[in-house]
Amino acid sequence: MGQGQELIKTRNDPQVEIQERGEIFFFYRPKVNREEVHSADDVQRLYIVLRPESGEKAVEQKQSPDSGKEGAKSGLSSPGSSHSHDNDEDKRLKEHPEGGHGIKEVNIEKEPLLRLIIMGKKALPDPTKKSRPFFGFVEMVTTKINDIRDALQEEEYDTKTRGHRKNPKARAVGEGVYRILRHKYSENRMHTHLVYKLELPPKDAKNEPQGELNIEREGSFIIQIKNPEQGGSRSDFRGVQSKRKAVFPAHLQGRFGNKRFGPDDPTDFLNYEGGEFLLISASDDIEEELGLELKPETEEPNPGCSDLVKMFGPDCVPTAPLFEGTWT
Repeated sequence: MGQGQELIKTRNDPQVEIQERGEIFFFYRPKVNREEVHSADDVQRLYIVLRPESGEKAVEQKQSPDSGKEGAKSGLSSPGSSHSHDNDEDKRLKEHPEGGHGIKEVNIEKEPLLRLIIMGKKALPDPTKKSRPFFGFVEMVTTKINDIRDALQEEEYDTKTRGHRKNPKARAVGEGVYRILRHKYSENRMHTHLVYKLELPPKDAKNEPQGELNIEREGSFIIQIKNPEQGGSRSDFRGVQSKRKAVFPAHLQGRFGNKRFGPDDPTDFLNYEGGEFLLISASDDIEEELGLELKPETEEPNPGCSDLVKMFGPDCVPTAPLFEGTWT
């Protein structure tokens, strides 16, 4: 269905500038050893996948492909197929816990760039509680679609205290278009927004998981990048495995100065594993808030035109939540 289009309506305030356009996908993973999900209580994690396709720059900078999880996965087979391979990856990440480093240029109009994000909570921020921030974490950045596909699969492992454990496959729960933009809300002040609009599930679907996970039909969030060199006791990532401190190149790190957080400008900040950010709910009506109307490629999407299915394959993950709006 592609990145869609946007219509910016002429008005003096607010002023918005599009930094990046692309596709957004939402997934949830059930809790360990739990195959059926009946409510958010049965959910372990909420994932977001961003695929930028155009923007201010055709070429974005990302971490070097031989670093982070992308590098650790090079030459490895799918998770669960070989415990020794999984152990090799875990060992490498323990020895080098920092996030992705180095620089590679990617032309996002010609090759895929995919960001796998884990939310610190099992939901998006509640649009009725606009002052409460939620943390997010860049788990993986890659140009290989199979890396994301593999990360969403079932995983099996053994523990000393609880024996054999199984992480079920993730479930697809939303597909749409997104924008990252600058919002100049006064003469000398600016922040950045992540806005999205769903194409799937269809409007007449039940929307049971979407409702509990706060995945509205459209949403706007102020996004702030955390300075990895500014410490702090606050952590909303308890339980997230292999959390790694981001290593930004000097030209990005220098933008923070002495501040703990900064705007997502440029969007290259999201192209380094270990990067943490805040999402603060701004509105569930993008047009009213920002004078921006997001338009998907098709107004009546169906399973046959799902980019998620085309990209990852029809058997990658269960899709009942995506097409029917039901838990599974």
